[in-house]
Amino acid sequence: MDSAELLDLLGNANRRRILRLLAHKPCYVTEISEYLGVSPKAVIDHLKKLEGAGLVDSRTDDQRRKYFSISRDLRLEVRVSPYEFGTKSAYPASTGLDISTCRHLSIDVDDERGGDLREMANQLARLEQLENELSMAQRWVQGRVTDLRDRFDETVESGEGRLYAELVSALTHGPTSVQSLAREVEAPPELVEKALDRLADKDVVERTADGWQLR
Repeated sequence: MDSAELLDLLGNANRRRILRLLAHKPCYVTEISEYLGVSPKAVIDHLKKLEGAGLVDSRTDDQRRKYFSISRDLRLEVRVSPYEFGTKSAYPASTGLDISTCRHLSIDVDDERGGDLREMANQLARLEQLENELSMAQRWVQGRVTDLRDRFDETVESGEGRLYAELVSALTHGPTSVQSLAREVEAPPELVEKALDRLADKDVVERTADGWQLR
C-alpha cells in the first residue's frame, strides 16, 4: 500500500485504537467492540479496511470464533517541517537485512540468535537502546536539514532559496533531466533550468549527457 494511503487509513482514531489493542494480544470482534465502545458492525468495517491494507489478518479457533491479530511489522515515517510535508517511507521490518553492507553505518551487527532467557533479555535491552539512539540521530539530522534550508533562503538573494534546496535534494539520487526535476519540485521547467544554470555558475551542479547532477 502507498504510504500516503496508509496515513489516510491510520487517520481514523478507532482504527489506531484497534491496532493498539491487537499489539497486546489477538482479539475477536466482541472484545474489540467492548474496548472501543462501538458496535460490532463498525468494528467489522474497520477490520476489513485494515485487512485490505495487509495490516491485520485473522484465524478461527476450535469454537469457530474469529481472532484478529497484526499481520506484520511495519514502519511509517512522516516528515513535517517548514519546507516539507509528506510520508517518507512505509516498509516492513526485516531480520534478514544485511546492515553490514551499509559502509558508513557503524553498528555491531553480530547476529546472536541463541542464548538463554537472560542473554535474550540483554539483547533486547541493547536493541531498544540502539532504537532510541537512532531516533535521536534522526531528530538531529532533521534539525540540520531545516537549518541548511534556512541558510539557502538567506543566501539566495532572489528569494528562491527553497527551490534551490529542493533541486539539490533531488539531485542527490543521481543525474536527472530538467523535466523530471520540474515534476519533483513542482515548478515550471524554465524556472528549474534557470535555477540550475545559476547553481552551475556557483560550481554546485553540472550538466552531463545523462542530465544534471551534483558536482
